[in-house]
This record gives sequence, structure tokens and C-alpha cells, in this order.
Amino acid sequence: MKKSVLYTSLYTGLFAGLLACSISNNSFATNDALEKVQNYRSKHETQILNDFKNLLALPNVSSNTDDMIKNAAWITEYIGKRGFVSETVTAGRAPYIIAERKSKHATKTVLIYAHFDGQPVEPANWASNPFDPILRDDLVENNGKVIPWEQAKARDTLDPNWRIFARSAGDDKAPVIALMAALDALKAQGVEPSVNIKLILDGEEEAGSPTLEAILKQHADKLDADIMLFCDGPMHQSRTRQLVFGVRGSMTLDMTTYGPNRPLHSGHYGNWAPSPTDRMVKLLSTLKDNTGRIVVENYWNSVRPISDAEQMAIDKMPSIDDKLKRDLALGELDGSGKRLEELVMEPAIIVKGLQAGGVEDKSRNIIIPEAKASLNMRLVPDQTPMGVRNALEQHFKKQGYHLVYDDPNNDTLRSHEKVLKLSWVPGAYPAFRTALDSVEAKKLTGILNGIGGDTLLTPTMGGSLPIYLFENALDMPIIMLPIANHDNNQHGKDENLRLQNLWDAIDIYASVLMEYGK
Repeated sequence: MKKSVLYTSLYTGLFAGLLACSISNNSFATNDALEKVQNYRSKHETQILNDFKNLLALPNVSSNTDDMIKNAAWITEYIGKRGFVSETVTAGRAPYIIAERKSKHATKTVLIYAHFDGQPVEPANWASNPFDPILRDDLVENNGKVIPWEQAKARDTLDPNWRIFARSAGDDKAPVIALMAALDALKAQGVEPSVNIKLILDGEEEAGSPTLEAILKQHADKLDADIMLFCDGPMHQSRTRQLVFGVRGSMTLDMTTYGPNRPLHSGHYGNWAPSPTDRMVKLLSTLKDNTGRIVVENYWNSVRPISDAEQMAIDKMPSIDDKLKRDLALGELDGSGKRLEELVMEPAIIVKGLQAGGVEDKSRNIIIPEAKASLNMRLVPDQTPMGVRNALEQHFKKQGYHLVYDDPNNDTLRSHEKVLKLSWVPGAYPAFRTALDSVEAKKLTGILNGIGGDTLLTPTMGGSLPIYLFENALDMPIIMLPIANHDNNQHGKDENLRLQNLWDAIDIYASVLMEYGK
């Protein structure tokens, strides 16, 4: 039986409670070792940050294979100094790194996932070069001032609220640096990790990990472990530590509507020649109601309901909706009053972009031949990409559209009142969600609570990861352990990581390495 089946309610009740209690008490016994880890970190902050700076300086858009090979080589050398034996593997695109570090007398193995590629960048939109890391004392949006590196190096300790700005600072190069710093801190006090450590570092996650399935087919035997920790994504918006038990799936659709086959003067032909822009806007407006809820027929048929345990976990989480609404200058919210943590457990359709003519100084008084839109669908458990595709295509047909999958010719446009071209982007994948009450979850919760403060159990994180491939290929439970600050601007301009989040990650990894194998 697969270990992932262990994620059921079989482990609730007295046994799980006693286990959590014993683990928590055992964690408190390591407070002295953790304090030494923190002391080591405080004495080596500038070196740790400099290592991070050097890694962030390497351009890492996965479509540039040469750049990704340079990243893989840097990481391989860096982790090799901490005892990892690694290999770089590929299935035709960007590289992956598979590595292992064995500990004397360890009987358990932890597999850790992170990725080292980043989203494509538009340097002109950034306040600084995305691959020339800089420090600021706050967010760019808050007029954060630049801290010269020389000033930072001259300090005994760095301000934990400073932020380092660069592509992949928050998503997702930090785990590599924090994990190695944790190992350095343990080594400095003569503490050997209680577990063997395996790594799988992904060089193409931001492109949808298109060759991950092939990588796992070729190398799954090297990844055998007792638990897999997915180290990606942000911490809770309250800056509270969390374990995450689910992510949404993702798929993308590009759409094109059509008007006349050449541009027409809007004065001469307006009200007569249909505008593809009008058609696209009207079509998009049929997907959701005024509260943002999807109203496509059959779209919700297979959606897994929120369990009682998941709803209880959500209810225990600090509410951050009002603060976020104020911080983001939002006059109203979607969702009919539901909390953010509950809404990310529902499917979503987001209009990523709309391209139809020009605006401002690029606007022209014409009816254009075509309008384009790009949709991102976030899936939840039990939805499938094919099920979502079928529901949307039936919906578009009910709106009177003839569907095509290649550019239509004039005969096709003439013979149908409305034509819609659909381009389903490869790489769609389903959601992942596992139960909150497994032995492994309770053990990790106890270890993290031993650091101090409570750990949130978050049923689902709003973002997407191809975890289902690991679930299918590997025989182990999977839990997400995010470390980045929630306001890290991941995927956008001026991406950053708050230094305190990096220091907290070192504590977290050190605690897991010390305790999980006991």
C-alpha cells in the first residue's frame, strides 16, 4: 500500500495526540542546539547573504539552457562542500539536480524539493536590475531605500526587515542557501543530522516542469525517502509559520475572436461591422458572476468539498482579509464574504491578459480584425484538465461560437456568425491535496512548534505545483514547507525576500534535520 494512503483520518484520536505531544516535548530538549544555530547564523549573516547574492546574480529563465547549466554547476559545487553527492540530469530541456547526503546512524531519509529557475523578466519594469541583487530597507512600493553592500558588510548584524531584491529571491532559490546554512550551523557545534537528506532541484518549474515526468521515470529509484518536503511558496500573510497540504492545479487557454479581415474605419463601419474586442469582452463576462464565482455549466461537478477538518483548520487561522484589502487599496472583494483561505480551495478563472488594439497614444479609430485573451484556470482536487476543457468548450458553443484550433480562413469566417480560436497550452496538471491529520503532519507540527509559536496547518496554498507527478511516481507522504514572505512579489517586478524569512528558514531546516530522524 502506498504511504500516501496514510493521509487519512485513521491516525486521528489518542495515538496521534500522544505522538504529537511526545514530539513537541522532544523538540524542546533541542532548544539549546537551536540557540547555537541562531548564534552561528548571527555571526555569519553577511557571508550567508553574500552566498545568496551570488546565486541570485545568475540569470535563470529556464528557456535559456546555458544559463540553467551555469546555475546547476554553481549549486552542485555549493552543496558539494556540505557533503552532498549530486548529479545533473535532463530530459531534453533545463537541468535538474539530484543529490544525497548521508548521516551516520540515520535510519530515516527526508527528500527536499525546491526549484532554481525563475519567471521571465522585464528589466525595464524593475526598480533595479533583476540579476544584480540589492538590499532595501522596505518594499519598492513603500519607497524602500537602497542599502549599499559595503554598509551591510560593516554591520555586526543585519536588520531582519531589510529585503534582498532579485529574480528568484522569493521564488525559489532561498531554500538552497538556508538548508546549507543550517548544515553549516550544525557542523559548527558537532551535531550530525538525524536524517539522510536527498534533494531534487528543479530547473524548469516556472515553465510548468514539462520534462519532470520523464525525469521521475528515469530517476525515481534515487529519490526513495520517508517523507518529501516541498520547499516552495510563501508563508501565511500573517507571517506565521505554516505547513501546507495542498496546491491548486493549473492550465492555460489562449483565445482569439474575429471581426473584419482587415482594419475598418470606426466612423464609417461602427454599428455595422462586429468588433472582435466587444465580442471578447462579452464572452469573458459570461464566465463568472458579479461575485467572481464561476458560472460555467458543469464546471463544479467534480469539485471535492472542503472537509470538516479542513474547515476547522481555516477557522483557526488568523484572518488577514481586512488588512490585505487595506494594504492593496481594494474597495471591494470577490467571494461573497468568504475568507481568502477558503476561496483558494475553490476553482478560479483569471483573465491573464487582453490584447485588442491600442490605448492612450497607441489608440486608433478602427475596428480591428481580431482580439486575443489568455486565461489561467486554477484547478482543485478531483477536477481534471480534460473535464475543465470540456466544460469551457461547451460553454463557448452555447454562446454561439464555432470553435477552431487553427487560424481560420475567409471561408470559415464567412460561413459562421461567430468564430473562436482556442489554443490549449501544453503542461496542464491537476491539483493536489492531502489530509491534515497524518502521523507525519503531527510529527512535523511538533518539531516546528518546538521552535516557538504555533504552526498553521493550511489545507491549500493558492499557487500551483506539479506535485501530482511526485505522488504518482514516489511512495512517500508529501507536505509543503514554505519559507518566503507573502509580499515577495513572486513572478512580478521587484521580487524580494525579507531577511528574517531567510533566518527563520535556517531555524526550520535545522530543527527538522535534528529531530525528524529521532
